[in-house]
Amino acid sequence: MRSTAVQGHAAAVLIDVAAGAKMLIVGNRGRGEFREALLGSVSMHCAQHAPCPVVVMR
Repeated sequence: MRSTAVQGHAAAVLIDVAAGAKMLIVGNRGRGEFREALLGSVSMHCAQHAPCPVVVMR
């Protein structure tokens, strides 16, 4: 396993690194203002724009 720190907007960075991936796995919510929402803004953006299937973990 490897870890990499990347600067940028979380959704954009995740979509960029998902290029060529078999699957992208994200959490369902972040720490934003809308904690009651079913999906956070990053997971929603990834689900809509990722180049591979997205799994949203709860």
